[in-house]
Amino acid sequence: MAGERPKKKPQIKVVRKGPYVVNGLKHLKNWKGEDLPVQPVISLCRCGASKNKPYCDGSHVKIGFVGDKDPDRVPGEMHEYVGKGITIVDNTDVCCRDRSCVVNLPKVFENEDPDAASVEEVIATIKKCPSGALSYKLGGEHCQDYGRKPEITVSKNGPLKVVGSIELKDDYGTQPWCKEHYTLCRCGASKNKPFCDGSHLDIGFKDE
Repeated sequence: MAGERPKKKPQIKVVRKGPYVVNGLKHLKNWKGEDLPVQPVISLCRCGASKNKPYCDGSHVKIGFVGDKDPDRVPGEMHEYVGKGITIVDNTDVCCRDRSCVVNLPKVFENEDPDAASVEEVIATIKKCPSGALSYKLGGEHCQDYGRKPEITVSKNGPLKVVGSIELKDDYGTQPWCKEHYTLCRCGASKNKPFCDGSHLDIGFKDE
């Protein structure tokens, strides 16, 4: 209607030595798909030590959490696997080791062969990649935006799965490779903070 103010989009602010401060989020879910309480502003733990996960309880101060990237981190690489009908784009630098790709279509993603399944099957599997590491090209167009509503899902013993083009503001100016969806570390161990790199698997992170 005329005169209505445009709705503000949700935003995630990465506090350098603290939590993720989320503004304007309406949909926060756990790994079972159940709604979790939200307020206009909520703070989500990223140090891994909160006793009230996924929310921050100030534990980052007690443990002296530093949210910097590991200076010794070796960045991943960008690969393109060209098939007859589709090109798979694989940015290993932001992979969170979700493994939905190799679980769903091992003949494609283990063998790096886009033609080992139908184009529709490849696209459906790529869309399950939460980190945005996998995307695809059709007719020269790079497809990364799936038009979903803004939402954050707290995965089981893993990262925050962000979808719906939620803006990320980081003190370091870091931006996600794929702006429509990405994964944020919440175990505190990622070498690629604020993004998840699968370190929760290495340290056996548990969210009770």
